[in-house]
Amino acid sequence: MMKLRTVAHARAGDKGNLVNISVFAYRDEDYAMLVERVTEERVNELFRELITGPVTRYCVPNLCGLNFVLQRRSTDSVTRSLRLDAHGKSLSSLMLSLEI
Repeated sequence: MMKLRTVAHARAGDKGNLVNISVFAYRDEDYAMLVERVTEERVNELFRELITGPVTRYCVPNLCGLNFVLQRRSTDSVTRSLRLDAHGKSLSSLMLSLEI
């Protein structure tokens, strides 16, 4: 097992209660492993305390990337949350901590 950050980097952002996290393999040959191991179910489990809706994954093979869309409670949107650093970009660090 290894952390996702060993083989990939991530970018994230949010608008309202939607969070978008993209994961890109450092090397093209690692993309198939990402598709196999970084599933909607695994991401849903990782973010279970932060999201309310299902996780949707989009595969972007020409960029060796995966794009995940997560839904938060409306009270956790950037403009309405009282939580420290609720911005989506901080969530990319959590994504990269996933054990694969």
